[in-house]
Amino acid sequence: MKYFLVVRQQNNQLGDLLCSIPMYKAIKKKFPDSHITLVTAPTNYNIPVRLINPYIDNILIFKKDTIGEYIAFIKKIREIKYDYGIIPATLNISRTSNIVNYVSGAKIRVGVKRIDEEINPYSFLLNVKKEFDWNKNKVHQIYRVIDIVKQIGCDLEKQEIEDITINVTNEDKRFADNFLKSNFQKPELKLIGFHPGAGKIGNRWDVAYFSELIKMYHDKFGSNILLTSGYIDKEITDKLITLLKEYGISPVVADNLEIGKLTAVLKKLNLYITNDTGLMHLAGFAGINTISLFGPTKGFEWAPLKKNQLYIQSESNNINNISVKQVFDLSINNYELN
Repeated sequence: MKYFLVVRQQNNQLGDLLCSIPMYKAIKKKFPDSHITLVTAPTNYNIPVRLINPYIDNILIFKKDTIGEYIAFIKKIREIKYDYGIIPATLNISRTSNIVNYVSGAKIRVGVKRIDEEINPYSFLLNVKKEFDWNKNKVHQIYRVIDIVKQIGCDLEKQEIEDITINVTNEDKRFADNFLKSNFQKPELKLIGFHPGAGKIGNRWDVAYFSELIKMYHDKFGSNILLTSGYIDKEITDKLITLLKEYGISPVVADNLEIGKLTAVLKKLNLYITNDTGLMHLAGFAGINTISLFGPTKGFEWAPLKKNQLYIQSESNNINNISVKQVFDLSINNYELN
């Protein structure tokens, strides 16, 4: 058995973790009996990592608030003699990740020597490393993390990546069925979902635009309308609900659902329109018809990759320069919404 340590001390939010799933699958493909431990920092909300990513065998939470916690963590991490230590740094260089990877004692330490113009000053702690021009070559995050482990012979075919999905339990499916049955009186109508929130302000399309767009679907198709909302989205969601009331539209809100239940509900959608946020990635891996909206972040880097998933990139990097008509026209030209 080969023991792998993956040090993802930074960039460990939902979207980042989802985009890294193919890397773990690639490791398990080449080393099917491997044991993978993920090192991650605490998140500001609960992410069921092992439910989302079945390729992870163990998780260590790295807290560095005190010297005592740091020492205890180092002792814990060195209990296993790791064959490989991997740093999937695809956005920026982390000093802490490089140090943790080194002090773990992993024999083969894999990472980046350079990301475009950013040199890794800690690459001397790695013994397998390469320079990458990911931004210059417009490489998607999924292929970036695979590039990291390609250095040790781990890879996936395109179809193997596309086949990755988020599984839901029968209990989750029953929840979704009951949720829709109890909230929508006309199940024969198409169900369109919207996610108006996002952690970064620059990633949020104007809530008034969402309101106008929803009205267009409601007026043309009589669609059932679902809003998804997380713990950081309440203010935005409430504002959208208020705007929709002026049009006589009362959407159903899937609010703070567990990941499994939310995924099962999303799988019922005929179309999901969302900002660049964690739920966009969840919808992407769940295979849902999706239109994603991008402003300062780049669709070529983050947008879901399946053929039924489209995105609009603001040419000015201002997400609010994407018009309502652009989104509406893209949807009716590519999806059956009647």
